[in-house]
Amino acid sequence: MLTLLTSMYLVVRAVSSQAEPIRVVVTGAAGQIAYSLLYSIAKGDVFGKDQPIILILLDIPPMLPVLDGVVMELQDCALPLLREVIPTDKVEVGFKDIDAAILVGSMPRKEGMERKDLLKANVAIFKTQGAALDKYAKKTVKVLVVGNPANTNCLIASKSAPSIPKENFSCLTRLDHNRACSQVAMRCGVSSDNVKNVIIWGNHSSTQYPDVHHAKVNVRGSEMAAYDAVKDEAWLRGDFISTVQQRGAAVIKARKLSSAMSAAKAICDHMRDIWFGTKEGEFISMGVYAAGNSYGIPEDLIYSFPIQIKNKTWKMVDGLPINDFSRAKMDATAAELVEERDTALDFLSQ
Repeated sequence: MLTLLTSMYLVVRAVSSQAEPIRVVVTGAAGQIAYSLLYSIAKGDVFGKDQPIILILLDIPPMLPVLDGVVMELQDCALPLLREVIPTDKVEVGFKDIDAAILVGSMPRKEGMERKDLLKANVAIFKTQGAALDKYAKKTVKVLVVGNPANTNCLIASKSAPSIPKENFSCLTRLDHNRACSQVAMRCGVSSDNVKNVIIWGNHSSTQYPDVHHAKVNVRGSEMAAYDAVKDEAWLRGDFISTVQQRGAAVIKARKLSSAMSAAKAICDHMRDIWFGTKEGEFISMGVYAAGNSYGIPEDLIYSFPIQIKNKTWKMVDGLPINDFSRAKMDATAAELVEERDTALDFLSQ
């Protein structure tokens, strides 16, 4: 009997390992975030240990020689799940029949650049990429926008891809979420997997609101509210929030480069949860389309909410009580997103 079961298991393993490859595109693929990200995707950390992958690396024409080097390194990793690597500067190649799109590339803010100039440059990029997704990608494609300003870039991409459901678009606030978990964990002297249900509300910017009013911390086997575990309300309402809000700037100041390793890890966490779902009783943070939310946030925005995922479909966690302190911070980050959206939509219509 055992031998029969073992044989059946091996047959199932063999069949599953011969699954059709999925096509995954990463934009800005010659950049430093992608350099930290591609290995994890290719070795099965994101889409599963039995899921073959075709990786499409999309970047601008001047970066093609660099992409050739990235392709060589991926080949030299000798990863069994990586069936093909396709470097390209053409959206019709990059977005053809893809299952997942990770849009890392965007126009970075340069010295002396006004915020509206940054928005204008990125509207052009994400309008083009959204239209290409609409024309060439599978309608089931899951799109994660990482390039900043991520929320508004995600909104523009979605509006430029009307045939793809808005629910298929999300932006990365998982890095902020992980930062918040880590800060609470360090404060409580526990590992970060003992902290759950922190929330990042709003924009992936310095107005974001890291909220631990609903978070739980497991301290020596006993689960308690984060406020009870930390025992320092002044810190949770002050330095904790500003540390998470300003963490990206702090990394740049120290490294002279923006977050890459931690951003790549957050991208992996985000996409893995989309593919395989969130743990029972837990929620994570994602920037998603705000329509139908129960928190009074304007609907035509990509806004970060507490999210649960099952069968590759996300839903907001509704009905969490919101106090006046949280309300003010949630509204402030929404106001910034409304202003960004209105500016971006003006450029989109030009």
